[in-house]
Amino acid sequence: MTTCTNSSCAWPPRRLPSRRSPTCCASSLDPSAPRQATDDTPLRQHRHGLRHPRTRRIRYGHSRRHHRRTLPRGRAGAAHVRPRPRTPAGVRREPVSYVTHLEAAIDGTHLPHDELQTLHEGRPLWVRYDLDAVGAAMTPGAVAGRAPTMWRYRELLPVEDRSKIASLGEGTTPLLRCERLGAALGLNDLWVKDESQLPTGSFKSRGLAMAISRANELGVERVAIPTCGNAGGAMAAYAARVGMEAFVFMPADTPIVNQLEAAYYGARAYLVDGLITDCAAVVRQGTAEMGWFDVSTLKEPYRIEGKKTMGLELAEQFDWSLPDVILYPTGGGTGLIGMWKAFAELAEIGWLADERRPRMISCQSDGCAPISTAWEAGGRFAEPFPNAATAASGLRVPSAVGDFMIIDAVNESGGQARACPERSLLSWARRGAALEGIPFAPEAGACLGVLELLVAEKAIHPDERVVIFNTGAAQKYVEAMGSDPLPHLPQSVDWGTFSP
Repeated sequence: MTTCTNSSCAWPPRRLPSRRSPTCCASSLDPSAPRQATDDTPLRQHRHGLRHPRTRRIRYGHSRRHHRRTLPRGRAGAAHVRPRPRTPAGVRREPVSYVTHLEAAIDGTHLPHDELQTLHEGRPLWVRYDLDAVGAAMTPGAVAGRAPTMWRYRELLPVEDRSKIASLGEGTTPLLRCERLGAALGLNDLWVKDESQLPTGSFKSRGLAMAISRANELGVERVAIPTCGNAGGAMAAYAARVGMEAFVFMPADTPIVNQLEAAYYGARAYLVDGLITDCAAVVRQGTAEMGWFDVSTLKEPYRIEGKKTMGLELAEQFDWSLPDVILYPTGGGTGLIGMWKAFAELAEIGWLADERRPRMISCQSDGCAPISTAWEAGGRFAEPFPNAATAASGLRVPSAVGDFMIIDAVNESGGQARACPERSLLSWARRGAALEGIPFAPEAGACLGVLELLVAEKAIHPDERVVIFNTGAAQKYVEAMGSDPLPHLPQSVDWGTFSP
């Protein structure tokens, strides 16, 4: 057994492939940490003993030792994949992920986690873990000593091969107390979790970092995504990080910054007439023709796992206690679903300070409100929302494949799914930014608008601890941020200009 030479390493002991590089810690995931030489290439049997295979890489990353392999269309389409290396005979690898299987959210069917998977019966999958083993393998103290990225919770994450991780240093994001904004709303304990500080300027960094990492681990070489906001740029950035080919399809009225950033990171980006559902149809049709893997919201199981780190971080930042209320802007709903899953897993391993759970509030605009419409009608599944239109591009999702998962989380938590008037969305975002200096995106404006309604209805007590998620940076919404032209100041200043 060769063990890690890093005394602060928190990874479990494992048999390493080479004595020349006895390191197994995750410090390399921190961009500021010194790079360490690693030697994780799988070994193969040779007549002179175990050695590393010499292969010549050719187009799309295929080795001359392998032909391109396609997966059955019933599972994940004809995705471009690399053959997965096998562990050599006699070499036992200790787990760094405790995933046991995937589970269909609609009917509980178990599916293998070591193969590419998309949907089951047209609905999403859960990632399930051996939580007893997780609880024995990690402690809050060990987590506190790790690098401040979302990968600090690695035992509760699905990536096994650390060399396949696509990371730009995502997490930990600020949790900010907002006294002035709270006073404006009649609340004494209001907080904002500011996801705009992530590498690609939004919470999409979490989900796409995880989805691309896991796809990379499973051999995917080409990915595609439909998006009407921040997901396209995030996917393009993380795909570039691991040399993966990326295709992005956006409605023609997607914010210009989102259009440009996807192309800037090297993706092949296209505009489509229609809504995100029309873009999704292009991706779906191209799966067989182009051989890409679809990383759409909830159409693969791992974006939830990235987004659930918001819940893990929030609990840790509150010393493993949870707030009374969480307001979350809901388009596809991955973040709300992921956080509710995180709280359940933390409870199972015994880390939470008490049994309280937050009331989860799903926030939408009345310009696109399929989830709140279904919830208010007492339904579990949502009908497609007609004529969807809102300045919060991330909320413009007329039909969510995980609708029932969102509504289940809301109901289990004792929360609500509500929509604010579209007219109040931008005014609240601007007001919040002016009061607190936080770059509230229009989606967060929807949370503030819904919060105003709930406070007025006395559904939230003034002394309850309330957390709003700002899921993106206002700077990425230049069209929506528009205001009156700035006044021109002549060289000869009239100081009366500055009077109130």
